[in-house]
Amino acid sequence: MVKTYKISVIPGDGIGPEVAEAAITVLNAVQDAVPSLNLEFIEVEAGLKFIDKYGTNLPAHSLEIIEETNACLKGPVTTPEEPGSPRSVAVTLRTYFDLYANVRPCKTLPKVPSLHPDIDMVVVRENTEGLYVGKEFEVVPGIGIALRIITSKGCERIARFAFNLAMKRRKLLTYVHKANILKITDTIFKNAIFKVAEDFPEVELDERRVDAMAMQLIKRPEFFDVIVTTNLFGDVISDEAAQTVGGLGVAPGANIGDNFGMFEPIHGSAPKYTGMNKVNPTATILASKIMLEYLGEEKAAKKIENAVIDVLKEGKVLTYDLGGTAKTFEMAKAIAGKVIQQ
Repeated sequence: MVKTYKISVIPGDGIGPEVAEAAITVLNAVQDAVPSLNLEFIEVEAGLKFIDKYGTNLPAHSLEIIEETNACLKGPVTTPEEPGSPRSVAVTLRTYFDLYANVRPCKTLPKVPSLHPDIDMVVVRENTEGLYVGKEFEVVPGIGIALRIITSKGCERIARFAFNLAMKRRKLLTYVHKANILKITDTIFKNAIFKVAEDFPEVELDERRVDAMAMQLIKRPEFFDVIVTTNLFGDVISDEAAQTVGGLGVAPGANIGDNFGMFEPIHGSAPKYTGMNKVNPTATILASKIMLEYLGEEKAAKKIENAVIDVLKEGKVLTYDLGGTAKTFEMAKAIAGKVIQQ
């Protein structure tokens, strides 16, 4: 029986359209290799280039389209930084669909520079609270206040997500905070960890303060398994974790809620490389692999993972950041070819 999934696609800005197309090239190969899988791609308008047209980077009609799909594959989008400008597309989607779990796996890959040969960790970042709620005020000129909103409910559900993930892996959960300074908000986070931990006696707890965590990721990244933390800390830590296994070009991300999922590379739109067909598409391709896992298509997802590993092992078709000379679409086609060969 053929299973059909509607996938909303946000090409994004800068290099976004290129890496999104690269991922779709691989997903089309997966459909050829797995006849029971049918993916219907629906392109959605979102990004910096639509602000002049709609007054926003994520118009209402785009949200309506996304709501009717099974998952969203998103390329990187440029976020304006000026006060009063629209929120980032990613943050808006996370809030709108309550995608409270940001999941960023970091794993040593063949022939990709890594701080250790056996790194395999996942950063689980709370995705809807903290400073990213965007509640900022200028009390008087030159004095601004930003609210860091932390709730027991938000912390408990991200803790439960992380514990469940840890149970499927090495049963080691590192929780990261700064409660010695943020004594109220981060104590709420810690208390949520302890409360949920009662339901997971098999999981070993490992405590780190965020500054020490930044150091330990460099010192012994191979130690960590599942790492859970609040929104801003998770954003910073996950980028550092990605660098331990080769950088943002190989780092996928997932945004998951109870009823929807959005999948993207964790890197930005890199506007200086726009249209150059130069950047590494692996992060977006691996994000599409996580999307298939989310949809329950484990066999199809495994084909993408195996194909990426095969191409990296061969070392013949690599982009500049991996020491090669291949173009974005050359690497995508090489991975797609490996999918078909399996």
